[in-house]
Amino acid sequence: MGANEQEQAQFVALWQRNLGNASGQAEAVYARLVQLYCEPHRHYHTLAHIHHCLHEFNQAASLMDHPDAVAMALWFHDAIYVPGAMDNERRSAGLFREWSAAVGTAADFQTGVSDLVMVTTHRTPPPWRDGQFMVDIDLSSFGLAWDDCEEDGRRIRAECAHLTDDQYYPGHLRFLLALQNRPVFFFTDFFQQRYGQTARDNVNRIVADLAARGYRDYQ
Repeated sequence: MGANEQEQAQFVALWQRNLGNASGQAEAVYARLVQLYCEPHRHYHTLAHIHHCLHEFNQAASLMDHPDAVAMALWFHDAIYVPGAMDNERRSAGLFREWSAAVGTAADFQTGVSDLVMVTTHRTPPPWRDGQFMVDIDLSSFGLAWDDCEEDGRRIRAECAHLTDDQYYPGHLRFLLALQNRPVFFFTDFFQQRYGQTARDNVNRIVADLAARGYRDYQ
């Protein structure tokens, strides 16, 4: 079985375990998600990001309360991605609810997945463990080696090519400063021990680079 076939089989099994076994439904959802993540305007929020997230998920799944809900939320959390839009997460959660609406017996699972998608707005710290894992996984690329982390930054910038640097970097810097000001970078002990220092070093380096270019102290 090839890598793509194995990935599809794992997604289909995840969907069928939690949302029923309607003929062809899981396969159709998987195919549509792949189409979305391959949209031409995406450079970072692609299947590669989902694959990275699922790899990190696999390392920590045994520590989660509802790992299937986290896995499904990871698949959907960037399903809708319009650069600069403030409602991507809400629309992504809505898409999941729409596609799973026919499954009337899975309301708790649907609500759990939607809530997990919404924590990837990164606006407030999630107060429950699976939400903390969700956020940590989404931000775990900050813990990559510097060259890979920097490349991710270039890919994110490329998705906002319609913005000038002076339009883009102040908002990006506000997000980085919020991360920099956390007492610990990651919410879970697992990811803090695994990537915490590297992620903090990378963010400090990015902030310093932006300061050298004249971007600093945006509130």
